[in-house]
Amino acid sequence: MTPATERPNAPATERSRPAPPRPRLIATDLDGTLLRDDKTVSDRTVAALAAAERAGIEVFFVTGRPARWMDVVSDHVHGHGLAICANGAAVVDLHQGGLPIEVRPLAADRALAVVETLREAAPGTSFAVERSGGIFYEPQYPPLHLDPGAIIAPAEKLLHDGFAHAGTPVLKLLAHHRELAPDAFLQLARSVAGAYGDFTRSSPSALLEVSGRGVSKASTLARCCAQRGISAEEVMAFGDMPNDLEMLMWAGTSYAMANAHPDVLAATSHRTGANTEDGVAAVIERILAR
Repeated sequence: MTPATERPNAPATERSRPAPPRPRLIATDLDGTLLRDDKTVSDRTVAALAAAERAGIEVFFVTGRPARWMDVVSDHVHGHGLAICANGAAVVDLHQGGLPIEVRPLAADRALAVVETLREAAPGTSFAVERSGGIFYEPQYPPLHLDPGAIIAPAEKLLHDGFAHAGTPVLKLLAHHRELAPDAFLQLARSVAGAYGDFTRSSPSALLEVSGRGVSKASTLARCCAQRGISAEEVMAFGDMPNDLEMLMWAGTSYAMANAHPDVLAATSHRTGANTEDGVAAVIERILAR
């Protein structure tokens, strides 16, 4: 494979850029980044992650996924065993079955304000509520094959104090629209409801993810790194979608996948192969080979 920063069609400045220094920590997104399109981790990537850990480089999986969807990588986390889930709303211990170590919730009243505002600004929006104990969604929301048996009810009921699961933290609110373009929906939601939460997206459809204000992959990763005495300059990050942007801009070295969203490609100085080409593994191999 062509080295990560030396693609044949890369600008001359990129081809000639010196290779980045070896990081102390690698932070990688999962879907569209580390995982292949069939949601598996290739043997090459498994080997590269293990080699990085043996070389003393910590690896953090930083994803929008909830802890219950982390089985695909739980066997490939070494050392600390921690992962950042739900776009920074939860730090979990994969060695302990996804046990929450830290939770940064979205207040239910803020989530309700988002629901009310988007119902008015974008009629036809449907919602799901991701809590630490599972996901609950409205009848119009696209059904989730990974979460059979979820409670289905209007968002107002799912966020009410009297709801059966009201005692579990809201990790994020999800908003889906069947007709709006994804980026247009994101821009609209930020403009009308940005005061109530942080909005992002990681799906190819018009599906928005809403976290508490100040909660993101970047802010939670920064907290985890500070606890380890690791600076941003010592972090290398990989991602492909808007929910990775803040993390990629925070890290000292950042890589966009070849399949990344245009905003991600524009915000990063390094490129690597697509998720289907083991782009993350290619960079790790190149770093360790030095």
